Amino acid sequence: MAVPAPAHPRDRPIAVFDSGVGGLTVLHELLVRLPAESFVYLADTARFPYGERTSEELERFSLQIGEELLRHRAKLLVVACNSAAAAALPALQQRMMQTTLGVDVIGVVRPGGVHAVAATRNGRVGVLATPATVASGAYLEAVAAADPHVAVTQVACPELAPLIENGFPYDERVVATVRTYVVPLREAGVDTVVLGCTHYPLVQPMLQRMLGPDVTIIASGAPLARQVSHVLGARGLATERTGEGDYSFVCTGEPERFRALGTRFLQMPLGVVEAVRLEPAVRERDAPRDTSRLREAPVR
Repeated sequence: MAVPAPAHPRDRPIAVFDSGVGGLTVLHELLVRLPAESFVYLADTARFPYGERTSEELERFSLQIGEELLRHRAKLLVVACNSAAAAALPALQQRMMQTTLGVDVIGVVRPGGVHAVAATRNGRVGVLATPATVASGAYLEAVAAADPHVAVTQVACPELAPLIENGFPYDERVVATVRTYVVPLREAGVDTVVLGCTHYPLVQPMLQRMLGPDVTIIASGAPLARQVSHVLGARGLATERTGEGDYSFVCTGEPERFRALGTRFLQMPLGVVEAVRLEPAVRERDAPRDTSRLREAPVR
């Protein structure tokens, strides 16, 4: 059911989505930088993980989620999932600009890539990401757009996000898994590493220890929050309230499980989590691609 629209677009919430709890690391940065704004966060936990999905699946999922968040009267959409941003950002931007308000869509990839280029001293940047994000080449493009002379070493980490999402213990298995992913970065001599999945900040201390103190680790939450602030200002959509805004949560999977684990990521109470069903949580890789929404969107 649609949420009643506030009197002015600036009073609408900012919508954020991810495949699970990882995007809460981004929401945390947004809540800290923009305390007066309101937020609605959707976790597509019923279809987690996104990291090994096809680009067609990710685009379809993201468009479905975008439609759901429009019903929450979002004034801005933040894609807090690297895999979804890498696969679906152009299609989402096209669809959201068809709305009456013209909703801007911001993804986590570009801010992280730009920040990495600014941070590197030796021109060698590493990226730890899901297989889907690595295969998309999105970080290669983001870094090259900022500085084509920076070398990028990408490492796909298929096991890491599921370990974190499942509330992993900090045991030897996790340490060994993380160490395996770090080896190519050390061999490449990178001095800056982008955490190309919003789950990975939960193991940042472990990564820092393995990479060494001279390596700069970049999580996309802070640079993305700065970009959101700039977009709100440019569009005249920054709230004028002086107190703290509200934040709410929607989940496609089990709400109580999401709430219990999510508190650890957000470092704030989650409260009530609303359950929503988008489509059956199946992995039919050979199913026909759903392009109905894309056919409705004219080329801009």
